[in-house]
Amino acid sequence: MRAPAILATLLLALTFAAPAFAVEPQEQLADPALEARARELGQELRCLVCQNQSIDDSNADLARDLRTIVRERLTAGDSNAQVLDFVTARYGDYVLLRPPLRAGTLALWFGPVVLLFAAIALLILRRRRRPAEAPPLSPEENRRLARLMDEESAP
Repeated sequence: MRAPAILATLLLALTFAAPAFAVEPQEQLADPALEARARELGQELRCLVCQNQSIDDSNADLARDLRTIVRERLTAGDSNAQVLDFVTARYGDYVLLRPPLRAGTLALWFGPVVLLFAAIALLILRRRRRPAEAPPLSPEENRRLARLMDEESAP
C-alpha cells in the first residue's frame, strides 16, 4: 500500500472513531465553565431512547430535553450532584450510565457475569455427559460383523 493511501485510511478511521456529539450550538451555555459541567454531566446520563448512548451523543428528542434540563438546573445554581439527583428522581437509576450499587441494581451490575458463569458451567456439564467413544472393534469382532452383514444381504 502506498503512503497516501495508508494516511487516507488512517484519517478516515479516526474520523469515524471520534465521538459524535449531538449537542447543538443553540443548546450551549454562554459560560464556558457551566458548559463544561453540562458536558461532564451529559456523559454520565443515559439516553433512555438509545439506551447505550449518553445524552450528549444522542440526537433523540428525549436526550435533547434532558440536556436542556441539565443546563437549566446548572444555570439555576445547582451542583452536579443536585442535577444528577433531580434527573434520577424523575427517571430512576436507569438514567445513569453508571448506576449505584444497590439492591435494585444488582442485576445490572452482576447479571452479565452470572450469565457468563452459568453458560460456562452448562457447557462443562454437557461435555461431561457425552458418552465415551467406543473402542475400535477387534479383528474377531470385525469378522463376525462381516459374516452377519453377508447373511443379511444374501437372499
